Amino acid sequence: MGTILHTYNQIPCTLFNRLFALIYTCAIFTLIYHHFLTLHHSTTFISVITTTALLIADIVLACIWAANTSSRFHPIHRQVYPENLEKVIHRKDFPSIDIFICTADPYKEPPINVVNTALSLMAYDYPPEKLSVYVSDDGGSELTLFAFMEAAKFAKIWLPFCRENNIMDRCPEVYFTSDHHGTADLEIYEEIKTIYENMKIRVETVMERGQVCPNYITDESCRQVFNKYRTPGFTRLNHPAIIQVLIESSKEKDDKGEMMPNLVYVSREKNINSPHHFKAGALNSLLRVSSIMTNAPIVLNQDCDMYSNDPQTPKRVLCFTSDPMARPKLGYVQFPQRYQGLNKGDIYACEFLRLFQVTPIGMDGLQGPQYVGTGCFFLRRAFFGGPTLMVPPELEELRPDHVVKMHIATEPSIKLAHHVAGCNYENNTKWGFQLGFRYGSLVEDYFTGYKLQCEGWESIFCHPSRPAFLGDVPITLIDAISQTKRWAIGLVEVFFSKYIPVIFGTRNMGIIMGLCYAQNPLWTFWSIPIIIYSFIPQIALLNGLYIFPKVTDPWFLLYVFLFLGAYAQHCYDFILCGSTYKRWWNDQRIWLIRGLSTYLFALVEYTMKHLGIATQGFNVTSKVQDDEQRKRYDQGLMEFGVHSPMFVPFTIASLINLFALVFGIIQTLNGKISLEKLFVQVFLASFGVLNSWPVFEAMVLRSDKGRMSVKTIVISFGWASALCIGSNFFRS
Repeated sequence: MGTILHTYNQIPCTLFNRLFALIYTCAIFTLIYHHFLTLHHSTTFISVITTTALLIADIVLACIWAANTSSRFHPIHRQVYPENLEKVIHRKDFPSIDIFICTADPYKEPPINVVNTALSLMAYDYPPEKLSVYVSDDGGSELTLFAFMEAAKFAKIWLPFCRENNIMDRCPEVYFTSDHHGTADLEIYEEIKTIYENMKIRVETVMERGQVCPNYITDESCRQVFNKYRTPGFTRLNHPAIIQVLIESSKEKDDKGEMMPNLVYVSREKNINSPHHFKAGALNSLLRVSSIMTNAPIVLNQDCDMYSNDPQTPKRVLCFTSDPMARPKLGYVQFPQRYQGLNKGDIYACEFLRLFQVTPIGMDGLQGPQYVGTGCFFLRRAFFGGPTLMVPPELEELRPDHVVKMHIATEPSIKLAHHVAGCNYENNTKWGFQLGFRYGSLVEDYFTGYKLQCEGWESIFCHPSRPAFLGDVPITLIDAISQTKRWAIGLVEVFFSKYIPVIFGTRNMGIIMGLCYAQNPLWTFWSIPIIIYSFIPQIALLNGLYIFPKVTDPWFLLYVFLFLGAYAQHCYDFILCGSTYKRWWNDQRIWLIRGLSTYLFALVEYTMKHLGIATQGFNVTSKVQDDEQRKRYDQGLMEFGVHSPMFVPFTIASLINLFALVFGIIQTLNGKISLEKLFVQVFLASFGVLNSWPVFEAMVLRSDKGRMSVKTIVISFGWASALCIGSNFFRS
């Protein structure tokens, strides 16, 4: 089904998914019945405790499975035809696009990387006068501003070079580090590469010195801007708004005489006594500033470390936004997050295949996918109320249908932009609640998309064969799990709020979409069944107690079906998306690690926060990569290196599983225990040990800097030994 601009078709496995869901649901209810039956016939305290624990674990797993399965009922695949676009809309009538890029810390998000992202977006195969790039510097750093001043100069030669040679990799760093230069003349290629390298050196020199060298500032107006950063009391958390138009499309021309996109640097005003709302606050500031200056009907939100990998991307978006038959209430078009530099096995499962590809494909057949924080093209109108009722902003100039008549660099425009970027502007307004990106959760992307769809907006998932955007991934375990912990805390905030998806979402979108949106907020609850299945059966095995049906018992087959069914379906998702068995295995392994680190600590931190106990605040994941760490990552070695409390629980679990497996094997060989009765427990211990191989390797076999710290090993071994010794209460 579709038009000349796009088509979609239902994925063939849909019927199988529905039938399997029905059968698996029956199996789950049967298992719950079995637990209640066992509990009813329990005669000892130990039996009651273990059965109750398993019952709780399986009820939680059943709820999570129901949420995950909701997105399997109507998956669809879309195809777009941008080559037909000009049959529907003339190029001069293409709508304008405002592009938002947010950065917060120049030392964790190197400005040269942010510059590369911006240049790749400015070089879109799209009328340049229709593009405006707004860079939010929430770190309030002169280093970032300097980097973009350099980028503005380089853009004058980079944009026409890409256009004339039809370059696909329009991120300079990616292009110049690749093995080929396409159709570009070699001499010109080398010349532009040299200019880029010189720019890069200047930016990195400034970074090393920690300030902009006076000899790098040749313009008096630029000098006045940099003087703002040197005023007394200026800090990243306390400074006035700084807005600098670096390229004005109506005045600037590139080296070939063609118009250029607007490029605007924005650092919103901050005050230590005012709420910051982290990224959502920065995005709302950009939304208002861009409304004053350009007010494009389409807004692209892009992470600072995710560059454009396909210059045709805006045209793919127009295939939907220009077609009234696409979805009458279309609010945004979401592209999947894809990554460069993943090692062969993706050891930290940073691909997040289910989150960024499997689930969106399923939700696309319903009301549309959730917003995932980057690679998302919004219709500006969606930020101002539901499809049928617009919430008016305070100023006429902020209305989505307002026609901008002033040039962006005129004094009235700049003055008004500074006003709406003020830290107190949102006081007593509807911003963050009914207007703009939504406040109320650390994961402003999830919450914003969720609230927009509850208001009636729909979305579309565009998944072209060539990734629209590519980004960097964490290459150390601590960065990988810290990033996911931040997400998990934000998601559990939504779960325990009045906006809980299974109630609020179901009421506004229907039961299936409500369950789809419940998937992510249930992340933290994975820790409950994972903790139970990582410790209870193994400790029972150490004491010769069996808590599962024996192999000859018909109930044993139920466990086999549920285990194999869940893992086979998970594996099938990976294969269907073109991934590999090795990546699937690492994904389920890191899922177990997250359950005993990320999700557990997120739940604890959320609880402490609501008990009034101080917790760690928002942290930006470092995008700086160490060469030695990169080498170990490419070899498939997990990077522990530092001590972290988050490493301790899964290391304890690894040791407990090892102790239980060794004990079970010895006792079986000695004929002291029956393998028939304890097979499930021995299997679980074996499965735990197999998944824990990288942990044992980091504890014993490795000598590099990425091995597990002695402190982590000692603490974990002490706790594991104490649990084993103290488990005597299991004995009858």
